Amino acid sequence: MKDTPQKFYLYARKSTDEAQRQVLSIEAQLHELREFARKENLHIVREFVESKTAKEPGREVFNEMLASVENGDVEGIVAWHADRLARNSVDGGKIIYLLDVGKLKYLKFPTLWFENTPQGKFMLNIAFGQSKYYVDNLSENIRRGIRQKLRNGVWPGYAPIGYLNDKTNRTIVPDTDKATLIRKAFELYATGEYPLLKLRKVINESGLVGKRDKLLSISNYQYLLKNPIYYGAIRYGGELYDGVHEPIITKKLFDAVQSIMGSKSRTTRAPKLKPYSYRGVFRCGECDCMITTETQKGHNYLRCTKRRGVCTQPYVREEAIAEQVREEVQKVSLPSAWVDACVQILEKERTHHQHAERSSVQKLESEITTIEKKLDALLDLQLDGSITHTEYTNKKQVLLNRKTDLKEQIAVFERTSDNRFEPLTRFLKSLNQAGKITSRGNLEENRDFLKKIGSNPSISARTLCVPRRSPFALAATWHAAACAAAASGSVSVDCPKVRASSS
Repeated sequence: MKDTPQKFYLYARKSTDEAQRQVLSIEAQLHELREFARKENLHIVREFVESKTAKEPGREVFNEMLASVENGDVEGIVAWHADRLARNSVDGGKIIYLLDVGKLKYLKFPTLWFENTPQGKFMLNIAFGQSKYYVDNLSENIRRGIRQKLRNGVWPGYAPIGYLNDKTNRTIVPDTDKATLIRKAFELYATGEYPLLKLRKVINESGLVGKRDKLLSISNYQYLLKNPIYYGAIRYGGELYDGVHEPIITKKLFDAVQSIMGSKSRTTRAPKLKPYSYRGVFRCGECDCMITTETQKGHNYLRCTKRRGVCTQPYVREEAIAEQVREEVQKVSLPSAWVDACVQILEKERTHHQHAERSSVQKLESEITTIEKKLDALLDLQLDGSITHTEYTNKKQVLLNRKTDLKEQIAVFERTSDNRFEPLTRFLKSLNQAGKITSRGNLEENRDFLKKIGSNPSISARTLCVPRRSPFALAATWHAAACAAAASGSVSVDCPKVRASSS
């Protein structure tokens, strides 16, 4: 009597945002997995195919497959690699749990060894962890790449209208036809005789179009005329960088346009309050309804919407809340001297850390060199007949596995070298910006920074309450120390003790 063949599910997945060169296509995975199953004599009872990212839980096809595994319909799953099953801790934990309770007995991968043993599950956990680390680190790597491009003066994205992406030189170059029309738009507006509506009509009729050949709107022209990209600078994240691309207009022409635009703005708009800067920002501290804004007798007032019934909270003037918002932002600000000193400390720690890591990497590289020598000696012994082929194969496998482990450790060092220093440095610099924001008195800037400080801000008895997130709670203690030092007349910079681990 033949044994009942063990049943397997085949699972293939490819995220729509993964480059084809990085991960096999669905068709390629299915072909490879079917061939792998045939060689391993695995009985595939059903194939599950999904095109969805595994960065977050909630894949319908994946969850359906696991539900069937929990029902005992199959003993195992075949996939190309562990990262096809999970790139987040929740889904990875489900797989490990099913292995622990015995509802999932086998996992088979053409690219990864796995046995359902404590050691095997430990290695699987590492594979899932590496997959999650890749996802977590990807966005940070992208931001770092953008910052480096900006430092080099390279536009970091799709070329704006008037330019084309030069993939060979990784920069942007003028689009000859559109660049001529954009230069004409600046020149006409600089005369002061072409308001935006008239400028739009003239230039659109000349043939200037945007993406998908759409005609530009008035707001498109307003943005275009304010964009410093056209005289050779790059504005990104509210900061200007020197660009290396070819300018379309001169800085003198750009300044003339800004002057005309500023004068038109001043003459056509009467000074008045900016209404509703805080609409949708706060909740009522009594009933948790949203706080809205309305204008009465020339002043803006914040009040509870009272959508859940009776609420006793009174109206409060926008100016009063604006001052409290400014104070909250000020409480986490740091003076430039403190921030500069802290950044210097972090730079020294980063340098020390790099030296320590380089020493560790050199030790690992030295061990790899030793292993390569042992492999050569081992081959000589096998060729001389001093050891059998089986002995040679077994010892060679041990050495090669160790060599692979060492290379992976070196790769981890290289990927994580500066990751923990940059976030804290950016955070400290943002605290310095907080003081500058409060001094400018712009409601929107203060409001936006307040959103970074804490979550779920509320108003009760005309008083603002903002539960601070942990980094900003620490920043408040640094600010208090800076104020105390200033009050005592200390001229030295008593820098807070920052370490990269704080990030």
